[in-house]
Amino acid sequence: MTSIQIIVGTVMGTALDVAEHAESHLQSRFNTSINTDFNDGDIHNADVILICTSNTGVGDLPSNIIPFYTFLCTKCPAIAQKRYGLINLGDSNYPSFGEAGKKLDDAMLDLGAKRVGEPLILDASQSQDYRAITASWLERWITLL
Repeated sequence: MTSIQIIVGTVMGTALDVAEHAESHLQSRFNTSINTDFNDGDIHNADVILICTSNTGVGDLPSNIIPFYTFLCTKCPAIAQKRYGLINLGDSNYPSFGEAGKKLDDAMLDLGAKRVGEPLILDASQSQDYRAITASWLERWITLL
């Protein structure tokens, strides 16, 4: 069974809530796990990575996902061809909307990882049903794996 590691960057808990919803949606078809405290082995042990991150400050990464980003940028792990997806939470009222997710996406692409589908972008300034939107996106994403 394909394994999916969900790597979460969160400040207020919304990204973790979205990640937990994604895990519950995926776990009947995949071996899934959520990781809020990255270590080097996590990226290599999974068949697919699903990054779920919010933004903080001026497009900054949440502190708990900085070790993952630093690892990508400094260790240059051998992840060419590794499949991944991205759920990016932000607020379009700010000029740095979605920048944290874009940084992670760029780092993964620079290392040769293969993004599956387009990122899901959730906008906190919109009145959205995050769970329904995430579930719909996941169904499309799964067909591309």
